[in-house]
Amino acid sequence: MKKIDPKTELLPENREKLLRAAPLLTAWFKENARPLPWRTERDPYRIWVSETMLQQTRIEAVLGYFPRFLEAFPTLRALAEAPEEKVLKLWEGLGYYSRARNLHKAAAVCLEQYGGALPGTAAELKKLPGVGAYTAGAVASLAFGEAAPAVDGNVLRILARFLNDERDVLQPAVKKEAEALLKAVLEQQERPGVFNEALMELGEVICLPNGSPRCSRCPLGGICGALAAGTEKDLPNRGETRPRRLEKKTVLLLRCGGRTALEKRPDKGLLAGLYGFPMLDGELGRTDIVPWLSSYRIPFRDLKEAGRARHIFTHVEWDMTAWEAETERELPGFVYADDAEIRERYALPAAFKAFRDRPRTGGELE
Repeated sequence: MKKIDPKTELLPENREKLLRAAPLLTAWFKENARPLPWRTERDPYRIWVSETMLQQTRIEAVLGYFPRFLEAFPTLRALAEAPEEKVLKLWEGLGYYSRARNLHKAAAVCLEQYGGALPGTAAELKKLPGVGAYTAGAVASLAFGEAAPAVDGNVLRILARFLNDERDVLQPAVKKEAEALLKAVLEQQERPGVFNEALMELGEVICLPNGSPRCSRCPLGGICGALAAGTEKDLPNRGETRPRRLEKKTVLLLRCGGRTALEKRPDKGLLAGLYGFPMLDGELGRTDIVPWLSSYRIPFRDLKEAGRARHIFTHVEWDMTAWEAETERELPGFVYADDAEIRERYALPAAFKAFRDRPRTGGELE
């Protein structure tokens, strides 16, 4: 396998090879591009919303959310002026809620500083809350025609295979070199956005991850370095993957008069600022929970286990045990809502949904 010196800057042969690939890739894209809803028009706002939704999320998942979100917030101004709670509710189930919160904040910035429109360059876009180099490059190229690279995991995977490059794609130097390489190629394209979008499409439908590329259908198969060397299933090299951290949690379903307690999570950390059921660290039992409930000095009844569930985040896995109880009065410090309110008003993270519809308890107060 050919190794590329990490100290080497932009290699001319890589640039020339990618320039040869550009017309093959864009011609394939024009013939095979999927009719996705954000491709119907080059509206910067629609492109920005779609690119934000697509961060770390499969297109199939976004397809149901995008039209509902645009129906509720058809313009940047409508998004900026909406209450955050409504924005988060429409994002419910899509995950990575900080994206929705930053989208909302960025819309307000655009309203105040850019006359109610998105700025037209990658450099200015990166000044907005939550807009990183990839999203800025994608929006600037797709919406405004700027020769701005948009390098994510899909693009790094394509380049690693195309150039037969065995370096760790998670290393910052490798990504920096990829951005420089793509910028040099984009500056030679009549429509830089088409080239960027063609790369995105190739990574989504052909140059797939986990050793499963569909090389027989790839428009670049004839000049792909990995395919020629037989290493297409071995690349990209992602270095050593750290094991996901397992955390034990105890979820509390505290009922009172047909309503259930919710708490707002801290402003920082996992699921920051979202509402969920009260949760304690560790796998706690009756002997731990009774003193916790008793500290409120409000009678309760029918404390019992209410099931288990697991939820996997990117770097953390929660192993959750739930307990439920009925209290005589609402406990202070929590928000109480019935099932309909929880579904319609609060953006309940997917981690808690396994416990949402527990049956009501009955019995004598303790």
